[in-house]
Amino acid sequence: MDQKRFTLGTFDAGNGPFPGLVVDDDVYDISAFTAYDSTAALLEDWDSAFKTLAEAAVSPTTPGTPASELRTLPPVTRPGQIYGAGANYREHIIQMAVAHKLGTAGLTDEELAEEAGHDIDERKAHGEPYVWTGVPSAISGAYDDILLPTGWSDHDWELELGVVIGRRAHNVTVAGALDYVAGYTICNDLTTRSLVPRRDIAMMGTDWMRAKNFPTFYPTGPWLVPAAFVPDPLNLGIRLRLNGDTMQDSTTGDMVFGPAELISYISRFVELEPGDMVITGSPPGNGSHWGRYLRQGDVLECEIDGLGMQRTRCIDA
Repeated sequence: MDQKRFTLGTFDAGNGPFPGLVVDDDVYDISAFTAYDSTAALLEDWDSAFKTLAEAAVSPTTPGTPASELRTLPPVTRPGQIYGAGANYREHIIQMAVAHKLGTAGLTDEELAEEAGHDIDERKAHGEPYVWTGVPSAISGAYDDILLPTGWSDHDWELELGVVIGRRAHNVTVAGALDYVAGYTICNDLTTRSLVPRRDIAMMGTDWMRAKNFPTFYPTGPWLVPAAFVPDPLNLGIRLRLNGDTMQDSTTGDMVFGPAELISYISRFVELEPGDMVITGSPPGNGSHWGRYLRQGDVLECEIDGLGMQRTRCIDA
């Protein structure tokens, strides 16, 4: 049987969410020809489900609906946990070090960049990833509005490759880690920059809970692309446009620690479950670098090669 490319998502035609098989821009209700009533259920039985969906993609047995006629929801419903890699693109770390003067006091921007580059190379060779956790309630759809909380004016964008888990993973090796991946998606990891540091208790450092988990702060999707159709997750172009202007334009190959290393590291401390999403860090070009943060009416377009494109509008909450 020839394998035809397909993607997955969650959709609503006005009667509630359903899991969808997407083939050539047509959506087929998976619950109409299988016992799976959600994408979360698919991921719980991923190996068998993938075979069933691959057969259905070649010869659909039910009518399809153009994706444009449906509301596109976050691809995994109900969402699992979010595990985020911080400081994981080499050029992004350098830009952040310069923008926020992170490094030895008194250094010029060029010297800060050089110092940061040296530190990154040392961490890649001898160190470990830095991972934080997000809350599923902050996930929104790829075309939903982003709600900007009032009271702060430095809401920032961070386009990221999302890695969705398809098998329980605990203490897995780097060499075997990608065997636990169901697929890949797009996630824009928004951050309110002024809420990151805790100046009232400086010894505690950063506070990612309050800075990253407002409702709609993780626009995700539009699709979940099975890993079988992403030969190399470290060879994908990744781009973000703000009101049509390109702000981020890089490749996933600039990651310090790739998806396999991140999954292996996380699984040392927690058991990853089907539906969990690992977001893998953001390339250079966020608002901190440009000195431009999100405002009412801004439109973000987020694109990763082969994974589709998000289009979200910012409105004041």
